[in-house]
Amino acid sequence: MPRKKSSKIRIEFRKKHQSQVRDADLTSKYEANRDEIDTISSERVSGKGELTRHRTVKGSVDEDARGTLGNIELEVDRGTVAGLVLRVHGLESIVKGGDGRIYRCSLRRVLKNLATDQRHVLVAGDQVRIQRAGADQAWIVRIEPRRSTLSRTSKQRRHIIASNVDQLLIVTSASQPAIKPNLIDRLLATAEQNHLEACICINKCDLVDVSKLQPLVGTYAQMGYQVVLLSAAKGWGISTLKGITAQRCSVVVGQSGVGKSSILNAIEPGLKQRVQAVSEENEKGKHTTTTAEVFPLSSGGSLVDTPGVRQFQLWDIVASELTGLFRDIRPFASKCRYPDCSHIHENDCAVKDAVADGRLDARRYDSYCQIVDSPYELERDEFEDSGP
Repeated sequence: MPRKKSSKIRIEFRKKHQSQVRDADLTSKYEANRDEIDTISSERVSGKGELTRHRTVKGSVDEDARGTLGNIELEVDRGTVAGLVLRVHGLESIVKGGDGRIYRCSLRRVLKNLATDQRHVLVAGDQVRIQRAGADQAWIVRIEPRRSTLSRTSKQRRHIIASNVDQLLIVTSASQPAIKPNLIDRLLATAEQNHLEACICINKCDLVDVSKLQPLVGTYAQMGYQVVLLSAAKGWGISTLKGITAQRCSVVVGQSGVGKSSILNAIEPGLKQRVQAVSEENEKGKHTTTTAEVFPLSSGGSLVDTPGVRQFQLWDIVASELTGLFRDIRPFASKCRYPDCSHIHENDCAVKDAVADGRLDARRYDSYCQIVDSPYELERDEFEDSGP
C-alpha cells in the first residue's frame, strides 16, 4: 500500500503560470541611481517568491506517485459535494452531483495550473469534489485519484480519453467502413496495459456474409476475448451487449461511422444520440460525436461515448514491453534464444518459428511488427476530436 503524507506539500505548476512583469524604463532608473547601489559580493538573486514554479499547498500525495495529478489530493473546505464529470467543454464541465443535480462547473485555478504530462487536467469519468456557487453553478475544488484510465498519445503528451472505467468496448463494423484489425490490436494492447477487460463488437453484420468473419473472430476468441456480432439496425446481439455492460462502466472506442452512437441508442433507447450516414464517396464516417461523454444506464453502470478514431497512438508503451501485451505472442517469447529478442530479425526466435508452423496467426504477427516499427505512427485526423 502506498504511504500518504498529509499536511503541506510542494507541487509544481505549469511553465508561465505566473509571468514576470518587466519594469518599464528599467535602464533609466538604473542610471539615475547608479551611485546609490550598494553591490555586495555575497548577495544573490533567488528564484523564489512570485516567480517560482512551485507552491506549498495543503493536502496529501501518494509517495510512490508524486507529481501525478490523479494522486494529489488537495484539502478542501467542508460543505463540498461529490460529483461525476459527465463531459468537458473547454473551460466548462458538466458534473452530476451526489445530490442528483447537474452542475455547470469551472475548475479551481490551482488545479488548472498544476504541471502534468496530461493533455487535459479533467476528463469524462473523473470523480470530483465541487463547491456550489449558485443554483446550477459550482467550482471543482478537487479531482479524486483515478482507479483506471484509457490513454493515447497526442502531440507527445498523454491524452486520457476516459477515467474510472472497467472495460473497453472496441466497436468496429463488418462493412462501411471496412474492419481495421490493426486498430483493434492497438486498442487490445492498451487494454492489457491498463488492466481493462476488452470486448470486440463487430457491427453491421447484416451487410455481409458472417461466415467470412469467422477466421478473425476465432483468432480473438482463442485468446479469451469476447467477440459480439451485432447489427444495431436489426437489433442483433443487443441483448448480449446489454448483459456485458450492466453494472459496469464501459468506454466505447472505434472508427467514425461504425455505429457507436446507434449501439448506445439500442442499449439505452432514451439516449437519442445523433447519428449520421457514412460518406458514399470514401465509406468513411462523418464526425458526429465531438467529445467524450458519460451516460448512466438504467440497468446499472454507465457507458462513455467517445469521438471516432482512425488510428490509435500508444501511450507509454515501448517495443520491449509490447510482447507482454499480446496474449498470443507472450507464451512463445520466453522460449527465444536471446532474452532481448525483438522477434523480428533474430535467429532462433520461437515467435517466428510459431508463425512458420502455423501455431501463431500470421496477421497478428504482422500487426505486432507494424506497431514495433511505428508505435506512434498516425494518420491525418487520427483522433477526430473537436472537443477540448
